[in-house]
Amino acid sequence: MRKGTLAVALMLALAGPACAALPDEVLADPRLEARARTLSQELRCMVCQNQSIDDSDATLARDLRLLVRERLKAGDSDRQVLDFLVDRYGEFVLLTPRLSRYTLALWAAPAAFLVAGGAYILITLRRRRRTLPAAVQPLTDEEKAKLDAVLKS
Repeated sequence: MRKGTLAVALMLALAGPACAALPDEVLADPRLEARARTLSQELRCMVCQNQSIDDSDATLARDLRLLVRERLKAGDSDRQVLDFLVDRYGEFVLLTPRLSRYTLALWAAPAAFLVAGGAYILITLRRRRRTLPAAVQPLTDEEKAKLDAVLKS
């Protein structure tokens, strides 16, 4: 009994909402609804911040889903809807920010870290090669005699 309850609780916790769009939000036109869903998956919930508005149950996410659908019904293109929301909420509303002068560091940072890490590894390997000891040479007869003299005294 206990294992079954634990398994059900685990499945419910991992399942989560597949889509937070409520039935009263769905548009009658399947094409517009598909566009709305696609746009909703690209927009960040300002409350949850790591979820799209399509996945979020927050009230603000619902308002944004309705706003997207209203703009689409009014005849806006996908780009116009995104531009409207970016003007209203800023670039942060996009889950994948656009490439611009403001987000250039965000897009360039991974490549810069990769290059810096590679350079660090190369420099470290070269330093290790330089500091490796030379091959061990056997003692000469003179050195052996000196060592014996030191050990005897």
